[in-house]
Amino acid sequence: KIPINLVGLMPLCENLPSGKANKPGDVVTAMNGKTIQVDNTDAEGRLILADALCYAHTFNPQVILDLATLTGAMDVAIGSAATGVFTNSTKMWEIIHEAGKYTGDRMWRMPLFHHYSKQVTECHLADLCNVGKHGRQAGCCTAAAFLWEFVNMPQWLHLDIAGVMESKDECQYLCKGMGGRPTRTLVEFASALAKQS
Repeated sequence: KIPINLVGLMPLCENLPSGKANKPGDVVTAMNGKTIQVDNTDAEGRLILADALCYAHTFNPQVILDLATLTGAMDVAIGSAATGVFTNSTKMWEIIHEAGKYTGDRMWRMPLFHHYSKQVTECHLADLCNVGKHGRQAGCCTAAAFLWEFVNMPQWLHLDIAGVMESKDECQYLCKGMGGRPTRTLVEFASALAKQS
């Protein structure tokens, strides 16, 4: 048992076509009041994750970590070699990087630049657009920048696990198929945080 207080949130939705489904150009309002122009209806995961991030703040956490198979762009960028980590905290990066080295489940820090934030905040109809203004370009980075708009704390990590959700490589400690990555690293990360408390 790890002596740490954890709150887990799992936002869920169905993305089904109907007369009430979101259409490109629709504007929705997030839990924090920000409006979002939906330019890509297949980028619905970040919409519900945004509300989960807003809700997570109500618990007054020291750290927020979210993970999702958010973008195919992450799989294209680094494949199954590592989990892509976006964070606004060098300290949190160092902890999760060490946890990944310990478990053998590599973490790779991805850029969380304001350059990408501008691509989702320069929007005509709303405060934000759910995809970057340059379309698929740097898709995993603009998705993380979109989520960053819903975080108001200095210790946040977003893990895009699209590339590692399925083991395709020849790793001795991973079976083929769904391997549960990066569960071991998350346990080690929580343990490291508990030791610092």
